[in-house]
Amino acid sequence: MGWYRYGHYGFKPYVSVAQRHRNAQKHVAKLVKDGRTVCPVTIDGHTIAKTFWGKAWCDNLESYSDFENRLPRGRSYVRNGSVLDLQIDPGRVTAVVSGSEIYSIEIKIKPLATSRWNAIKSQCAGKVASVIELLQGRLSSGVMEIITCHDGGMFPAPSEISLDCSCPDWATMCKHVAAALYGVGARLDHQPELFFKLRNVDHLDLIEQVGSVQAMTRRGAGGKKTIAAGELADVFGIELEGPTRKQRPAPPEDAQPPAKPKPAKPAKVQKPAAGSLERPASPRKKAPLTRGRSRKATAKKETTAPASG
Repeated sequence: MGWYRYGHYGFKPYVSVAQRHRNAQKHVAKLVKDGRTVCPVTIDGHTIAKTFWGKAWCDNLESYSDFENRLPRGRSYVRNGSVLDLQIDPGRVTAVVSGSEIYSIEIKIKPLATSRWNAIKSQCAGKVASVIELLQGRLSSGVMEIITCHDGGMFPAPSEISLDCSCPDWATMCKHVAAALYGVGARLDHQPELFFKLRNVDHLDLIEQVGSVQAMTRRGAGGKKTIAAGELADVFGIELEGPTRKQRPAPPEDAQPPAKPKPAKPAKVQKPAAGSLERPASPRKKAPLTRGRSRKATAKKETTAPASG
């Protein structure tokens, strides 16, 4: 692609928005074909971050004067879907951002110092009750101040962040890098545990009661602690596939419900035919048993009977 010259600076020819979208789609298709799992950043509405962890990340980003010049362009880029892919790993963020061309971004963040992490844990001891409370950001004001503190909190300072982009912009933070950093805040809205992964610490260390942690977590492959699937559904408000709680096994599709026994019908009494003199046989009544009728009474009756003929 040719360059136009203007004074001492070089500018690339203008690329329309429609052409940028076509270039982005082709690049994403190529990444998927190569076997890469693409995770784009999608913003619903105008607000980039809506939850505690996402907003705290963006607020911390905007609080440093080192970044303020390029952040507005980065906000525009992330809102219009220019962040085609964003991956968060321990101490590292990689992204693919669409501009006049497709650019690759790498952001390196130093791990949280052990001394600072131990200080945060000691200050938060007894103040964070559960994993759900922590990840949803339902924290007391004291815990929030500890975590978001500029000097000793969990969020990285500009000196702890290393930025790199493949674009020709001379600035340390270009608009593509700014878009990727805002994309991290948007991603934390849905996956807040990625913030602790990025800082290379275990968020379960902040929980108050060890017993509640053991009840809500299990040991996965390699001995790593993971949150139970049922608790993840409560945290993010989604239904997960598979049995999350104790459920009765579903009956097979071809199983038929047991048939209910039919009540026995009373026997029909046949009526005599029309004009017949026969009467239907009626059940014979048993004579009541009498007590006290002695043999003498019977004999007396026989002797008083008149003689025949």
